[in-house]
Amino acid sequence: MKSFLNAYTLDLLTGVGIYMILAMGLNVAVGFTGLLNLGYAAFFAIGAYTYALANLHAHCPFWIGLPLAGVAAMVFGFLIGLPSIRVRGDYLAITTLGFGEIVRIALNNLDAWTGGPNGLLGIERPRFFWIRFSVDPAPYFFLVFALVLVTAFFLFRMSDSKIGRALVAIREDELAASCMGVPVLRVKLVAFGLSAFIAGVAGAVFAAKQTIVTPDSFDFVLSVLILAMVVLGGMGNIWGAALGAAALGVLPELLRGFAAYRMLLFGLIMILMMIFRPQGILGSPIIRRELAPRRREGDDGAS
Repeated sequence: MKSFLNAYTLDLLTGVGIYMILAMGLNVAVGFTGLLNLGYAAFFAIGAYTYALANLHAHCPFWIGLPLAGVAAMVFGFLIGLPSIRVRGDYLAITTLGFGEIVRIALNNLDAWTGGPNGLLGIERPRFFWIRFSVDPAPYFFLVFALVLVTAFFLFRMSDSKIGRALVAIREDELAASCMGVPVLRVKLVAFGLSAFIAGVAGAVFAAKQTIVTPDSFDFVLSVLILAMVVLGGMGNIWGAALGAAALGVLPELLRGFAAYRMLLFGLIMILMMIFRPQGILGSPIIRRELAPRRREGDDGAS
């Protein structure tokens, strides 16, 4: 066991844990509410750069910078959410994609603030009482998975609350939800803000662990990868999103010997999932019920 949990494995699992937090955060918008967000990496970047700037210029400690990064990302979530929630489907996807690219380009060009393409260096590592975080990945491993559990606990509580049921109602039928008295635009805005807050927190942890942030770490490919994690694990299922993140986070290591075909294999796995298990590994019970009659109708037609 000790040989398995070496520095490399702990570092890999820490990265997987950050993916889990991001996937659970995106699941709030995509899985619970049905809001397709193709610029989620932008909120991750905002959280990372917020902590980096606060730490480098104001010597802000990590434990203050952590919620600060989440709040900064949430503010941007509200700002992008205000115009975005009034459009649907492909238009919403294009709007969020554009926002993600704007953030990435801004980070590349605002050299005085963000360091441009070179990024920000020398970010302070966290401290926790007598534990001083260093190059040893073990403290980061425990920190990240503590945040995974806290995030999951909060989202489970939220899913059983009035706001959680309102999110699902909007996903199932926005018009019916509005007729039942659900403040649709306000609830969508909450979904955007909460989803962005979680990404911002993950960004602060990422910045503290890496001690450097660069715009290249937050590109469109990352947004698509996080979305694929949610779809693979099961949209609307909290542990499903985490499981999808674990699967796609570990898969590159398992396919390291097939580096030239890695993206091809990624695509093949997603296609097979959509054919044989469209609801994901642990799909939402509601989605499973919706898909089951269609599957039976297809089988009856074939017979």
